[in-house]
Amino acid sequence: MANQVKLSARIRTQSGRNAVKQVRARGSVPAVIYGSKTEPANLEVSRRDIEALLSHAVGENILVDLEIDEDGKKTNRLSMIQEVQRHTIRRGVTHVDFHAVSMTEKITADIVVESFGEPDGVKNFGGLLEQSIRTVSIKCLPQHLPELIRVDVTALKIGDSIHVADLPLPEGVEAIDDSHLTVFIVAEPTVVDATLAAAAAAAPEVIKEKKPESGSSEEKK
Repeated sequence: MANQVKLSARIRTQSGRNAVKQVRARGSVPAVIYGSKTEPANLEVSRRDIEALLSHAVGENILVDLEIDEDGKKTNRLSMIQEVQRHTIRRGVTHVDFHAVSMTEKITADIVVESFGEPDGVKNFGGLLEQSIRTVSIKCLPQHLPELIRVDVTALKIGDSIHVADLPLPEGVEAIDDSHLTVFIVAEPTVVDATLAAAAAAAPEVIKEKKPESGSSEEKK
């Protein structure tokens, strides 16, 4: 399951370019929270805290327990990081969108699919493991949200495949992509005739004699 991390935030009462510059000048990042039948609110979070949180994340979907401070009054909101904007050159975080969620309402997310193990068809028969899709769309309650989906491909032989319907989803998680979509397949090896390849490599290079140009001295003799 995805880890639930805590992050402190403060209500940002002022907006506009100058206000955003002031937020960044004091070491914070402007943010916004919306969704789950609540009014959107402008926030600011510590740049150091948000960058540390992102650097330690395993997957792209992060559940955040936001502790929001509004004039000394603190409230907690469960949310997911919806979007992170970064500086085009320095790559530092410049803005964060949080999407508020409810523990009793299902959410949708795209989860990274990752293989482990060496397929039998690759190890013993020279096949190639191909991955057709990198993420799968799922639906679940926030507390069941997986960080990623790991798939054991060890038993796959040449021509074998794993589809969305075959993915080992955790309890409470439902795939909403087409169940027949291929995720992994072990393709046949590319056959090369070794004898022909060796013969081509050993054949001497043929250099053709250059024809004299029209009107040259050789033609005039």
